[in-house]
Formats: sequence, structure tokens, C-alpha cells
Amino acid sequence: MDTTGTLSGRVALVAGATRGCGRAIAVELARAGAHVYATGRSSRAGASEIRRPETIEDTGDLIEAAGGVGTALVVDHEDSDQVAALVARIEGDHGRLDILVNDIFGGDRYAEFDKPLWEHDLEGGRRMLRMGVDTHLVTAHHALPLLLRTATPDSPGLLVEMTDGTAEANAGFRQGVGLYYDLVKANVTRIVMALTHELRDHPVTPLAVTPGWIRSEAMLEHFGVREDNWRDALGRVPGFAISESPAYVGRGIAALAGDPGHERHRGATLSSHDLAAAYGVTDVDGSQPDCWRLIAEHGFDHKHVDVSGYR
Repeated sequence: MDTTGTLSGRVALVAGATRGCGRAIAVELARAGAHVYATGRSSRAGASEIRRPETIEDTGDLIEAAGGVGTALVVDHEDSDQVAALVARIEGDHGRLDILVNDIFGGDRYAEFDKPLWEHDLEGGRRMLRMGVDTHLVTAHHALPLLLRTATPDSPGLLVEMTDGTAEANAGFRQGVGLYYDLVKANVTRIVMALTHELRDHPVTPLAVTPGWIRSEAMLEHFGVREDNWRDALGRVPGFAISESPAYVGRGIAALAGDPGHERHRGATLSSHDLAAAYGVTDVDGSQPDCWRLIAEHGFDHKHVDVSGYR
């Protein structure tokens, strides 16, 4: 599906757009014609605690290279005053906000896999909750009034909460990732549930979206490959064959945002493959990876499964 121009005149905020899915979503929304405000903490003026080389200014450059228009800004989404000022700027610049994507996290560095609560670093765990839950609440609190003022029945607003895992996968405790990581992702689903209730009489669609196994900048670096040669890692990690580029979920969300009937997805948790199937988008290699169906049928330890039937 070609989404070029489908979001002309729309304004989007992608919170947490420095790298990974957030960056790709910002680029694809801009490619589709929206003016995208892309925010993050990592800047050319100074790195965030994540200590990665990607910057929010780089995201702005990628938006421009894609032929889109956007505003890349340094914003700490834990800081209520900074987020309030961001929304005030969006309203002052455009008088509207049509799409909010909450993709803020960065707490992976604090995750301690296979450690029970009493052995997990307490401050690291609490930091994950602030980064992955508080930021989403602060941003939604300040952005929703402008979304509500903008939205109409003919042009409904969209609020996307990015998570990790389908509703079915997250229904039980995800063993091995640690209580705090599991709690963050379960909370995102609960936020969507609550907003679905609170927005029931308003033309704003809240939903959650999960990617599959993302070939993020950090993941590619971990395996010592690039996006153009990622398959070189399959000899060591066969299961990586089910992975997907961040553009896959970005394309899906751009198509979702351009669907005037997206209200039918209200309250759902959609995977990148769900979006691909609904809107006919593909990953950059033309495939449609379905990581979460593979996990549902074979579990997380699927390294010896032939994934050809899942992409």
C-alpha cells in the first residue's frame, strides 16, 4: 500500500523517536504527508543515559531525506513542564494534533533477565517504570486535550501506545524478562484499556501496537551486522530469520493513521503483521513477518523452526 500523501494536512507527535520503531514511525508518517514532531532526549548536544550514538536530530534528517516535513526536538517526557510546552508549541504552530504515538522507553539497559524481584536491582527496576509508564501517562495527559479539540467524527484522532507483545502473549507473566520489564509492558496494555473506556464518547481511537523481533540499531550492532546484510547473522542465530526492520511497523502505523475507519480497532493490541495484513503493507524486503504467530505456536525458543511459513 502506498501511503504517500494520505496524511496531508495532519499533525503527528511521535514521542520517543530517536531510534528504532519510533524513528521509523516518524519517518513513515512524514512520508505519508503528516507534519511530524519527533521527540527524544539523545541529541548532538549531549547523549541521554541510554548512551547510544543515535540522535533526535538524525531523525529529523531522515524525515527530510524521505521527502517529509517535521520538527525534531529534544524533550524529556518525564518532565511535565517540557511536555506541556511541547504541546503548546504544536498548538501554536498548527492549531491541531491528529496523531499521537507514545513510543518512549529506553529502559532495556536496566532489565535483568532471569532475576526475581528480590534480586533485581531496585533502582534500575523503578527507573524502567518511570521511563516506560510515567512518560506515557505524562504525554497523554498533556496531548489528549489538543487531540480531542482536533478530532471530529469525519476525521477521528489516533492515539497509539507502543508495547512489546500481543495481548495473548502478555496475558500471563513473561518468564525470563524480569518482573519490571513485564510490568511495564502490562501497564501499557492497561493504559489502552482505561483510555478506551474514558474516550468511549469521543472520536479518538486508542490502541496498542507491538512490533515483532526488531532489527533495531542496537540489535544489528549486537549481532555485528547491518540492515543490508542482516542475514549474515543467521548462521549463528537461525531464529533471527523471523526479524523485521523498524520500517515494517512504521509503514503499518502510517496506513492505520490514514484509515478513516480506524475506530474499528479501538482498544485492540495489533501486531506489525496485523497491520500488514489489514492494509497490505510489507517490510522493506517485500515480506510480511509474523513473529507473534510463530511465538504463539512454538514459544519463544523457536531457533530450530523453519520460519519460511511465517514471513
